Amino acid sequence: MSTRILMTAAALVLALAGLGALFAPQELLTSFGAAPSGFLPPLVQLLAAALLALAVIDWMAKGSKVGGIYNRPIAVGNLMHFAVGAITLARFVFGGHPPAFAIAAAVVYSVFAIAFGVLVFY
Repeated sequence: MSTRILMTAAALVLALAGLGALFAPQELLTSFGAAPSGFLPPLVQLLAAALLALAVIDWMAKGSKVGGIYNRPIAVGNLMHFAVGAITLARFVFGGHPPAFAIAAAVVYSVFAIAFGVLVFY
């Protein structure tokens, strides 16, 4: 897979997740079984800001060489985000009765974690 396709796909996935969390934090919390009260909605929106920031970084780096020694901080940052996200989502999915989108998110995050792992360590 070319790094341009990987970076573009990661940017689009992160932007979709970030926009969803930014504009619908209460609905997102409710779908995960959490009460949307107190500091949780603003916390979800802060997470959305981080997702959107990583999406912009990936979008801007899509035309550059990524992997090996080139743009290594971007590749390692993506690897860390997707690997930790995949592990967290997998624990959530295997811990009970998750919503369908959580299963899909776990699969997507796992695929990106593997792709960025190959990119960083190959």
